[in-house]
Amino acid sequence: MIASSPSIHFIATGGTFEKHYNELDGELVFVQTHLPAMLKRARVTVPYTCETVCMIDSLEMQDSHRVMVREACRASDAMHIIVVHGTDTMQQTAEVLGQAGIDKTVVLTGAMVPYEFDESDAFFNLGAAVSAVQLLPKGVYVVMNGRVFAWNHVKKNRQAGKFEAV
Repeated sequence: MIASSPSIHFIATGGTFEKHYNELDGELVFVQTHLPAMLKRARVTVPYTCETVCMIDSLEMQDSHRVMVREACRASDAMHIIVVHGTDTMQQTAEVLGQAGIDKTVVLTGAMVPYEFDESDAFFNLGAAVSAVQLLPKGVYVVMNGRVFAWNHVKKNRQAGKFEAV
């Protein structure tokens, strides 16, 4: 049976999903999370909270950042958590969370193209994650491009630009 009104806790960590195009120098930079605006635009009616743990490219993510994400998941009162993460090291963070034995449903998602760009997959991936986190049993998952993967059965295929089951 699906809970009538579960709350979802969103944890922002940065990644391509969150990058902003700086018109002055042409760089992709981090300003603030897009999550509140995206959730409003999507008209999400499930109660939710948002937390920013860090705003970095996942290639810069260190073990200390992964510990911060793990502890944010543990500290949250919500049983449903979505972590917005860069795709390059999403699997490593999913592994840390999966091995931690967190007794909640945790979904990691991200984007191959920044949310602010026309061809972005961010909005779709976020919507899929919102649905998946409410329907999946407790555990850690990666939700990307319409697919759901268990944390220990996923890898990013860099050549194809997609996630695959292992």
